[in-house]
Amino acid sequence: MKAEIHPTVFQAQVTCASCGKTWVTTSTKKELRIDVCSNCHPFFTGESARMLDVEGQVDRFYKKLSARQTYVEQQKVKEESLNSPDRSIDDLALAPRAAESLKKAGVLTIGQILAKLAEGDASLLEIAGYGQSALTTTKKKLRALGFELPEAPKVEKVEKAPKAEKSAEAETEPEAGAEAGE
Repeated sequence: MKAEIHPTVFQAQVTCASCGKTWVTTSTKKELRIDVCSNCHPFFTGESARMLDVEGQVDRFYKKLSARQTYVEQQKVKEESLNSPDRSIDDLALAPRAAESLKKAGVLTIGQILAKLAEGDASLLEIAGYGQSALTTTKKKLRALGFELPEAPKVEKVEKAPKAEKSAEAETEPEAGAEAGE
């Protein structure tokens, strides 16, 4: 072994602060003071064979269980309120112009927007200051919040006459008028 690399070992006196018992052992310190020794610790004395508290284990379990149940119920109510059609349109965080135009038209809740969507997109587009971009944004935000968008009623498109036929009709009308004038 190498010389002078090991610590100095002393005969140390150990003193318990709880009961005052002392004994001697080897240590790198000359004196040791401890809080609890084997003479006064409940584990060694057998006093804590089974410590019972005022509340029983069953009572604590039921207390934790009821706390959990109330937490789950609160979360369920919170989740249902998030999907409530009675929420304000401000929760959608629409553009200021779109939100103001809806408010001026009397559409103040998400449920009213859903009712308008059930009538068709045109019912919302008729509102002054509310355009196609705002409608698209509103639909995206409603879907993001978990709302089912109602399907708009199918409107059959009226077929317009081709432009070639219109120009042919326009040419024949002045001729008919010219003949009547002669």
